[in-house]
Amino acid sequence: MPRIEDVAEKAGVSVTTVSRVLNNRGYISEKTRNKVYQVMKELNYQPNEMARALFRRKSNMIGLIIPAVSHPFFSELAYYLEYYADQQGYKLLLCNSNRNIAKERKYIEMLKKNQVDAIIMGSSVLDIEHYQNLDLPIVSFDRTVAENIPIVTSDNLMGGKLATRLLIEKGCKHPAYIYRGIGGPHHRALLASARAQGYDEELAVAGIEPIHLQLDISDDDQPGNPSEVVHFLAEHPEIDGVFASSDVIAAEVIQACHQLNKNIPKDIKIIGYDDVKIASLVSPQLTTIRQPIREMGECTIELVVKQLEGGEVPQINSFPVALIERETT
Repeated sequence: MPRIEDVAEKAGVSVTTVSRVLNNRGYISEKTRNKVYQVMKELNYQPNEMARALFRRKSNMIGLIIPAVSHPFFSELAYYLEYYADQQGYKLLLCNSNRNIAKERKYIEMLKKNQVDAIIMGSSVLDIEHYQNLDLPIVSFDRTVAENIPIVTSDNLMGGKLATRLLIEKGCKHPAYIYRGIGGPHHRALLASARAQGYDEELAVAGIEPIHLQLDISDDDQPGNPSEVVHFLAEHPEIDGVFASSDVIAAEVIQACHQLNKNIPKDIKIIGYDDVKIASLVSPQLTTIRQPIREMGECTIELVVKQLEGGEVPQINSFPVALIERETT
């Protein structure tokens, strides 16, 4: 594999001159620059990106920490984050934390060693000081990390209200809210908990007693064995509506209803949250609350870049949600 010294020797210049060409620093004549590029091409020389990052003190890399890229919501989010990061000249380093404290800590150390320019937090189970001591621009997605760390979120409270209002309008007398916990004290940092608040508030106005079901913690949040939901619905045959905190959980509810021979939407109506692709692929197609994932991803990258350029950014960046009605209601 050719080295920078080989390029310098064949081009008849110093190693420092080649380095300046690679990093676009200092005055280099057009003739010399073209000569260095020509030799690099002839030798098939590939610059060491980490060495260049050390020289420039800038890696053009952004760390992304999420619970699991296999989850449909985070998969779509990661897609848009990568797209808009690339538009700005940045690459993403993807880290799946699985909401594991030890794993998240290791990823933080790995990102520091790789000299990322910034970090996007889609999962935070470590204590706040781990992030405040990083001395890096950070953007948090849908969770509170610290007062000085900007947040990108959607109007979770309104999402909960819109879903519950529709269930009530459709005649549901015993709607239930089903969500999956993440364990530990960090659940309170999730802004998505406002979905349950919206559900509770709308039922209070209607004079209906709220019913909550917290599913067992799942490492990957993938649609799994719906036995918990089957057992719950079998024990509570009066339930005629479900607001699920995600489309993935709503898909589990649909599967459970199939097992119990419950007709959707005649016997039970179901509403999810996110409007990821699975919402229109399940049968019947899922009514859900749409988060503007593309726009939220674009905003997240804009906040990162603005911080890197020394600009000030707003603390809370909240996007409106929309009710998308399909076949489950």
